Order: sequence, then structure tokens, then C-alpha cells
Amino acid sequence: MAEKWFPQFPKFDNLEEERQHRKERLAAGFRLFAKFGFEEGVAGHITARDPIEPDTFWVNPFAVPFAHVNVSSLIRVNHTGEVVEGDYHVNEAAFCIHSRVHAARPDVMAAAHSHSTYGRALSTLGELLEPITQDVCAFYGDHALFDDYTGVVTDLEEGKRIAAALGENKAVILRNHGLLTAGTSVDSAVWWFITMERSCQVQLLAKAAGTVVHIDLDQAKQTHDYVGSELAGWISFQPLYTKIVKEQPDLLD
Repeated sequence: MAEKWFPQFPKFDNLEEERQHRKERLAAGFRLFAKFGFEEGVAGHITARDPIEPDTFWVNPFAVPFAHVNVSSLIRVNHTGEVVEGDYHVNEAAFCIHSRVHAARPDVMAAAHSHSTYGRALSTLGELLEPITQDVCAFYGDHALFDDYTGVVTDLEEGKRIAAALGENKAVILRNHGLLTAGTSVDSAVWWFITMERSCQVQLLAKAAGTVVHIDLDQAKQTHDYVGSELAGWISFQPLYTKIVKEQPDLLD
């Protein structure tokens, strides 16, 4: 019997090929954020560490709609905030937050942040996600709360505080602000954001309807190890990538 196909992490012949791959995934991430309604004016950003110059990262161009971002419009920024490749300005908050996350976490290849509706709503409660569904267990013991708000993030010290709150976790809830996720690939970072936003929605709906029943904590931990691994996050992104590229092939331009 022929061996059945199963998705595998990509392998690259050179760093230029890997860079192109990350940029394609990043552009797809923005199209998906637009499709799911995660845009709020100029707020929101996803970054991808550059494999050739890892002290720089790719990010969306300032004030360009997520639905219009493609590979060629992405900009590359160094950790002093200078745009070293691309024709647009960088969002100041994107630089202040993401540069500190990438600096603090060498394992993080991508990070995603946006002012999504349910993430913002949950963030106003100053609480974590609870283990009430199988999907949310991806974040069980693996997300944190940045329990402060000091205005729009425009300085590096605030970015450092957010990075410190994230710690070694895959996500952090920024109180009165929104969500931030991180991953060892663009694919997983984007997927963690999408599923975290949906988990915020489920928690808000469930608790508004009545008393929630928690998953047994040992079971929550076992489920986290299954649905919360980087491989699981990467795999979960693949159908979304396939669909968005078929629907919007211009994202690869």
C-alpha cells in the first residue's frame, strides 16, 4: 500500500528560499486577518524574523489595509526601527512591541497582534482563558496576562514589559488592549491568534449563558500537549493557507 501523504515542516535549499517562504506565509496571514475581521484602522501587525539577517524582521507596511498586503509590499525593519527594505513606514507600536519580543525570544520566528473584537472584550476583564473546550487547551498553562495599561505602546520599555509578560508562553492577553501570540513559524503564530480569538469568543458566550464546566486539569494538560504543540499549530494553518492562496493568489505578488 502506498504511503499516505501527511503535512511536513518545509525544508529549504538555501536561506533565500526560506525568506521567500516566510514572506508568503506572512502575506497570507494578513489576508486571513482581513477575512476574519481582525483589522481596526491602522492597529495590528504580524512579524516574521528574517532568516538571513535574524536581527531584522518583516512586517506589514503602515496604513496599508491587511486585504491589500502582498509579498512585495512587506517591509523589513531592524531593531533600531529603521526600514532597511521596502517603500513604506513602519508602525511605531509594531516596532516597539515586536522588536522586544524577538529580542527576548530567539526561538520566536513570528509574532501576531491585533485589536480583534473578542480578544479586546476578554482583555477588559483582566482574566485568562479557562480550560472549558478542547481547543482552548492549546493555551492551558501556556499564556499569560499583561495586567497593566499605560496607553499606546510608543516606547521600547513598554515593549520590554510586554515581552517579559509573555515569558516563555505562546500568547499573552494585554489588558484593555488585545491579544499577542508567538510561534516558531509564521504559520503557528497566525494560527494561535486565530484560535485564541475564537476561544475568547466562546468563553465570553459561555459565561454569559451560565456556569461553565471546566475540563479536568490533568486532561487539560494532556490536551495541551496534543493540540498546543508547534507542530499542531503549524498543521492547523495549512488548510487556511491553501484556501486563501486559491481565493486571493495576488497575495503572492
